[in-house]
Amino acid sequence: MYQSLVDEIGLKSIFLYLTALVVVTLGIGTVFYHYVEGFSWIDAYYFSVVTLATVGYGDMAPRTVPGKIFTTLYIFAGVGILATYFSLLFRVRAEKRIKRFEEHKNDA
Repeated sequence: MYQSLVDEIGLKSIFLYLTALVVVTLGIGTVFYHYVEGFSWIDAYYFSVVTLATVGYGDMAPRTVPGKIFTTLYIFAGVGILATYFSLLFRVRAEKRIKRFEEHKNDA
């Protein structure tokens, strides 16, 4: 399924789409936390990144009920998006390394 999707859409298009999705997800979280939780813009962005990266330093937390509900949904969606992005990135890099290794091995 993965290869047929790549063949149909193109790897560059998939990366572009996933990159845009990551940026939009961070943007949505940043705007939400700024307006609903009252975080400064930088704190809202910081909290969005820390939340999606599942770091959770504990220095900030949502205080409102809508903020808590949004955060749970944001974690589920955002972690899935980031996991897909990095999984594809690492898979492509590994495939390139294997291909280079095999080409080098065949040259010897």
